[in-house]
Amino acid sequence: MRVVIDTNVLMSAVFFGGIPGRILRAWRSGHIDLVISPEIADEYVQVGERLKRRYPGVDVRALMELIIQNAKIVPSSLLPESICEDPEDDKFLACALEAKAKVVVSGDKKLLAVSPYQGIAVVTPRQFVDRWL
Repeated sequence: MRVVIDTNVLMSAVFFGGIPGRILRAWRSGHIDLVISPEIADEYVQVGERLKRRYPGVDVRALMELIIQNAKIVPSSLLPESICEDPEDDKFLACALEAKAKVVVSGDKKLLAVSPYQGIAVVTPRQFVDRWL
């Protein structure tokens, strides 16, 4: 199953574990396929570097390299029109469309509000774990 993971969920998994951590472990064990675009990868790295300064004991760089090397990368694409209240969130839907993924996992209320979008469910980490893991 191809899944797009919003930056807030990935960073929560890396720094705090919990339910988002279960999703990351499911990817690492091959139960799901993480799909990203170059634009999402850039955001992961930028946010990870910012958080690393606040939580210096976490090796973000190694995990970002692992993700970039092992996730399925699809070309960045734009939606024909902005869908999300925050246009920065559109990249997750565009990636899902490009990859033919049926799920975006996010904790962002503005992104969750557009679900479903063209057959793509935007769900919380808890909803994802309860339904697919």
